[in-house]
Amino acid sequence: MANVTFALVGSDSLLGREIRDVASATKPEVRLRLIAADEEQPGTLTRVGDEPAVVEFLQADSLAGVRGVFLAGSAASGLKALKLVRAGTPVIDLTGLAEDRPDARLRAPMIESGAGATASAAAIHVVAHPAAIALALFLRRLQAHHPIRRSVVLVLAPASEHGSPGITELQHQTISLLSFKPLPQVVFDAQSAFNLLARYGDEAPVKLEDSELRIERHLASLLSLASHAPGAAKAAPMPSLRVIQAPVFHGYTFSAWVEFEDRPELDPLEASLAAAAIEVRGAAFEPPTNVGQAGQSGITVGAISPDRNHPQACWFWIVSDNLRLSAENAVAVARQIL
Repeated sequence: MANVTFALVGSDSLLGREIRDVASATKPEVRLRLIAADEEQPGTLTRVGDEPAVVEFLQADSLAGVRGVFLAGSAASGLKALKLVRAGTPVIDLTGLAEDRPDARLRAPMIESGAGATASAAAIHVVAHPAAIALALFLRRLQAHHPIRRSVVLVLAPASEHGSPGITELQHQTISLLSFKPLPQVVFDAQSAFNLLARYGDEAPVKLEDSELRIERHLASLLSLASHAPGAAKAAPMPSLRVIQAPVFHGYTFSAWVEFEDRPELDPLEASLAAAAIEVRGAAFEPPTNVGQAGQSGITVGAISPDRNHPQACWFWIVSDNLRLSAENAVAVARQIL
């Protein structure tokens, strides 16, 4: 592909495919060089948008001469790419592998806006967790119009947060349960199909508690960042969070309870919550679902109702496509770097 500007490591992962779709649709287009992660097959002929492309080997030459590098594959491929990438080349990390590096900066252009939405000198741009981006969009918008006293959010996480292995394990567990066969438990080390998990099994490679802490950490940073924008309201208070693994393939769902300083009426509340990245479904419409949100930008909020037992609180039902939200913010960072 001519005029290549960004290398995409993990081009056939769930996140990689989403980045390809978003990058080819954005104007001006963010052009990509496709790089295979360790578990992918180099030399494969595929497409980016309307153009043919060949997936290349992950090596120093394939990362040379590009404006930046997306990390969207396995941990092994990401670590290898970080060693091979030339000094000074920006890296857009969707995996969180480089989060603890001193030159890393947490990024979420949907939240940054205004003066914050400029390219950083940091070499590593870590895209914030999609659940943190979704909640920051919601809480920031509410706080700007109806100050929040406190909130509690139940986060229902999809299997796709673990990439293709998570999707495959949930699928195989579902089939195995219906066929009365033993369950594969490599990713969750527990039954995830037809079940809700407050934590994974002891042998799971990634702990659900770690994901919960990462969401909290990123959300605290994004809420603080949003409050520093010119003319911004005081930052929304951090919610109390609980993450539960849901038996769904794609899309985050959030059940949020919000207590306001002075509870608004529902019609003004719905009207003020709507924004470019927030769709609001009023009482006349069906509540949003994670299935219906697939492939959609931003977040959708619905089933807004007063708390019958608390005069200053309301319930909200929020959905977002985690893959699309991550990809859109990553591509937005790339456009700032161009």
